[in-house]
Amino acid sequence: MRAPHLALAVDIGGTFTDVVVLDQRTGRFHAHKELTTPDNPARGVVTGIARLFAREGLACADVGRIVHATTLFTNALIERRGARTGLITTAGFRDTLEIGHERKYELYDLHLPLPEPLVRRSLREEAIERIGPDGGIEQPLDGGSLRAAAARLVDKGVESLAVVFLHAYANPAHEQAAGRILAEAHPGLPVSLSSEVAPQIREYDRTSTTVANAYIKPLADAYLGRLSTDLRELGLRAPLFMMLSNGGLTHLEEAQRVPVQLLESGPAAGALAAAVFGARSGLRDLLAFDMGGTTAKLCVVQGGEPLVAHRFEAGRERRFTRGSGLPLAISTVELIEIGAGGGSIARLDALGLLKVGPRSAGSEPGPACYARGGTAPTVTDGNLLLGLLDAEGFAGGTMRLDAGAAERAVGEVATQGGLATTETAAGIHAVVNETMAAAARVHVAEHGRDARDFALLVTGGGGPLHGCEVARRLGIRRVVCPPAAGVASALGLLLAPARVDRVATLARRLDQLPPEALEAAFQRLEEEAGAVVAATLGPDVPREVRRGADMRFAGQGYEIVAALPPGPYDAASLAPLRDAFLAAYDAIFTRRPPVQGIEFVNIRVSVSAKPPGTALEPGLAAAPTPVGERGLRIEGRLVPVPVHARAGLVAGARLQGPALVEDGMSTLVLPPGAVASVEANGNLVVTLPGPRQAAHTP
Repeated sequence: MRAPHLALAVDIGGTFTDVVVLDQRTGRFHAHKELTTPDNPARGVVTGIARLFAREGLACADVGRIVHATTLFTNALIERRGARTGLITTAGFRDTLEIGHERKYELYDLHLPLPEPLVRRSLREEAIERIGPDGGIEQPLDGGSLRAAAARLVDKGVESLAVVFLHAYANPAHEQAAGRILAEAHPGLPVSLSSEVAPQIREYDRTSTTVANAYIKPLADAYLGRLSTDLRELGLRAPLFMMLSNGGLTHLEEAQRVPVQLLESGPAAGALAAAVFGARSGLRDLLAFDMGGTTAKLCVVQGGEPLVAHRFEAGRERRFTRGSGLPLAISTVELIEIGAGGGSIARLDALGLLKVGPRSAGSEPGPACYARGGTAPTVTDGNLLLGLLDAEGFAGGTMRLDAGAAERAVGEVATQGGLATTETAAGIHAVVNETMAAAARVHVAEHGRDARDFALLVTGGGGPLHGCEVARRLGIRRVVCPPAAGVASALGLLLAPARVDRVATLARRLDQLPPEALEAAFQRLEEEAGAVVAATLGPDVPREVRRGADMRFAGQGYEIVAALPPGPYDAASLAPLRDAFLAAYDAIFTRRPPVQGIEFVNIRVSVSAKPPGTALEPGLAAAPTPVGERGLRIEGRLVPVPVHARAGLVAGARLQGPALVEDGMSTLVLPPGAVASVEANGNLVVTLPGPRQAAHTP
């Protein structure tokens, strides 16, 4: 019996489900796009896998691992489609979710919309217990009050339960006891303990994170269980791994235990793929631009790695305003996501101005040109009318686009605005490009950087279509389009390491913290994280361990995350630890306060290990001769431009814009004056003309 040599990746987006299978012996991969099935996402996954394997003549028995990412849980949180959730907390702290941080994200707005708690007040109960900030038990847990609180919630139809006791990060004993009592009293009721989900200081953030985990936990259990069963029935016996928001992956049981870690799994995979493909071109500072059918994502890659944040906001009331969403204390690739995708719907507002998104046609019914019952004009409809898309070969030839339906849909908006249909299509294209460029400017500025210092790496079905124009608006001169850009997020799943992050609160001054106690705390986290990595990839796989800490000058209200030197720590380590914090502080603020004391708030550990067989073969073939010609609108004129097949490009070839480069999953638009070079690694690197030379499409 031969050893399994295939790795399978599945990425569910709002419009398409991407399926990629990689031959780990040769580095060759095959891809397929299937329309997402919102009523049962697992159905689209199974259908896509079956079609890809039948088309390529692959055997399920040859698959050694399956990696999966999905936006299902994020959407459930944002759209409030999770389980009916209850909360049990320490007596006197029932209203933590309402009190929040006690500050307004916009000071002068008298009608400020605040994020609605996931658990209404009638479903919050209190238990008698109290633990102090030092971990000491001030009042023992009253099991009777806990049972009575749980019984009242179950009687109200609660399907999932969050338990958040005061200072449980310092001593989880009461929460652990509560977990045992609830399991005995209500077997089968999902319970999320804050000491397991978010064991760190700050009551509101910890409560919000634990409640969010409880809110999506039944959905995660049901979906992942159903998907696992469906895959086995298809003949796939390989283990199923899940992509985490931090860019790592974990095994199925860990994902079901703490599904809140999966919220940004799809975008994280795209950012990871961008870092890998950028490194192949010698680029370590990138803006990773991933545009799909429903949303566009942008992530900063610095020093060859996506930036990772340890706090995330879900469901912001105002998309670009910090503090307007539900705070979640999870590690996540730091990115910005906007409602600007191929399915984003165009309309005229009350002033007659053209707007695009954030509402999307999704996959059901989809853009009008999908001919699935949709009538609203979308970005994809506009792109088809402008000549940017091949109606016959869209999504790898899995569907044919209806140009007549697109013209009717866009024509309605054109009539309302008194414009020609092609002018309106060009306007839709321009508006969505500026929307994405504006979001990128904000995101980059928040990191104190200039967008012109980066190259733009484009992925997703829409990234290559819009990337050069977005780059032009940002003043970026270099654009990188990797092979199979349309399914790059799915490829990123196969490149992802197994990674587990752990955090614990210390809340001690550096000069008052015994080095042996600090080392013991780090060792404890490393053992916990290492056990999950071992369960994912095996006990013998080489691991990388990174240490960090949330630190601040004594008396400050908030801390920064500092990367720390590797352990073990002893008395001689105090100076390097201090220097690590000062270097991180100087990089952000450039000046230091006149304070000597430094405090540890939280310590952090990241343990990762790379899976085997992640080499990719670019698959370059014959000479770069055009395979056809298509009319493209350039500055209002219809111009015939050459169309190149991506598979027909050899290393060293150069293409001159205007031109189109197509593969089965995406189309790269080269504007006039642009020059694209084909690298041996398969990347297409585009150099854009300077501002005075630039013409743009459409």
